[in-house]
Amino acid sequence: MASGVTVNDEVIRVFNDMKVRKSSTQDEVKKRKKAVLFCLSEDRKKIIVEEGKQILVGDIGETVDDPYCSFVKLLPLNDCRYGLYDATYETKESKKEDLVFIFWAPDGAPLKSKMIYASSKDAIKKKFTGIKHEWQVNGLDDIQDRSTLAEKLGGNVVVSLEGKPL
Repeated sequence: MASGVTVNDEVIRVFNDMKVRKSSTQDEVKKRKKAVLFCLSEDRKKIIVEEGKQILVGDIGETVDDPYCSFVKLLPLNDCRYGLYDATYETKESKKEDLVFIFWAPDGAPLKSKMIYASSKDAIKKKFTGIKHEWQVNGLDDIQDRSTLAEKLGGNVVVSLEGKPL
């Protein structure tokens, strides 16, 4: 069931910027988003980019040691969110990068919030064309261990995530 919630243009722009990895200058690469959260606007009519809830590629090694752990810490414990995470991982054969769409619906979130986020998920997913990996997460136990994400990305062929061996 659709909720009638629309997707703000800024959300689509952020997605397109993350999806297209054109060759860029070092400065442009540093400004690229590694991870970002999206939330509903206060009136619950639009999906918007959540202010201050992002990790830039340039932050890694500066203010962010482990981008995956930092992303997990951005998630609110008592409300839902949508997220995009640009996962860098290695299989036995090659290095890969894939965008992962995450629907965060923790057990502690209000029922009304879970319902509107769940019914609005298709609106945002339709705008995110070409996403290979979708992950619904219902609590920190599901997401804290990076091997769970590695499993989503390629099962047991993934040997490292964000440069950290599994």
